[in-house]
Amino acid sequence: MNQNVKQIIEGFDIKAFQNDLIGWFEKEQRDLPWRKNQDPYKVWVSEIMLQQTRVDTVIPYFNRFIEQFPTLESLAEADEEKVLKAWEGLGYYSRVRNLHAAVKEVKETYGGRVPNTAEEFSKLKGVGPYTTGAVLSIAYGIPEPAVDGNVMRVLSRIFLVWEDIAKAGTRKVFEEIVRQIISYDNPSYFNQGLMELGALICVPGRPSCLLCPVQAHCRAFHEGVQSELPVKTKKGKVKEVQISAAVLENEEGKILIHKRPNEGLLANLWEFPNCETPLTLENPKEQLRNFLRIEYGMEVELAQPFATIQHVFSHLIWNIVVYQGKIVGDIKETERLKLVDKQEIENYAFPVSHQRIWGLTPTTLKC
Repeated sequence: MNQNVKQIIEGFDIKAFQNDLIGWFEKEQRDLPWRKNQDPYKVWVSEIMLQQTRVDTVIPYFNRFIEQFPTLESLAEADEEKVLKAWEGLGYYSRVRNLHAAVKEVKETYGGRVPNTAEEFSKLKGVGPYTTGAVLSIAYGIPEPAVDGNVMRVLSRIFLVWEDIAKAGTRKVFEEIVRQIISYDNPSYFNQGLMELGALICVPGRPSCLLCPVQAHCRAFHEGVQSELPVKTKKGKVKEVQISAAVLENEEGKILIHKRPNEGLLANLWEFPNCETPLTLENPKEQLRNFLRIEYGMEVELAQPFATIQHVFSHLIWNIVVYQGKIVGDIKETERLKLVDKQEIENYAFPVSHQRIWGLTPTTLKC
């Protein structure tokens, strides 16, 4: 055991803590669709969806996703376009691309059975320590730590840990703490109890300590410093990018859409043609027109902008000015550049920002 961890848990009543936490979770756990059974595939899907996304947002997506891909095999065999469409709106699309690749590997390598060891499961694409611990403990009852931001917040208060949770090394400290205090009798409810506590009671800012089932064990509460924890350094300034986009129509009334590259941000999602248009350069409309001429070899007539959209990522902000336009003459379609009927737009997977563009497009253009 790490000497630092040994000092942290010294004098801590592990058994009483386990009983209080698990007893509370048994009575108070939320009725969530992925808790209906311990199907490893469904637990896995839910944990991937819940990364950086609120539970209330995930529920309808999870239900639709499982309805469309009820088994690991059905997801493994599905076309990527359909998988991306089913995920549309949840964001962080690398999650579902990694999940899709990983279930294919499970089908081919493990006969469709989700591995039940940390060594095997953690090697799958997109599977980190948290997902490994969550899936193995919930689906298979294996005492493996599942430490995310919620759990670090809870444990930093319970054990009065002042280390910066934004640092990778701090997560390892908390993982070691969980290895020492996890219930071997019921690791599933122990890990889910910590998650639930962080979601409902031990929330950021001002936790509801008077309702907390493990208040008696919380060192931060007894010191009166629960609102000061966890320690987390703030990220640097988020980069802002100016973008011009266009909803372009040809003479037949079809709309031009473009598929993003195979790798990188929002990979393989469809979008309306767009480019970065720095304010330090020429008029954004001219920059966009020149981009379309050079990139796609086409001439366009652009009207005045009809919408301005801001879309915020965790590391980036897009400020998008949107134009309506007409394509002059013919264009050469490819696998990644298509003219589609307006009624077909909804069949393609678009990122949220471009769904908003279509939603704000004048009805005269949509009809």
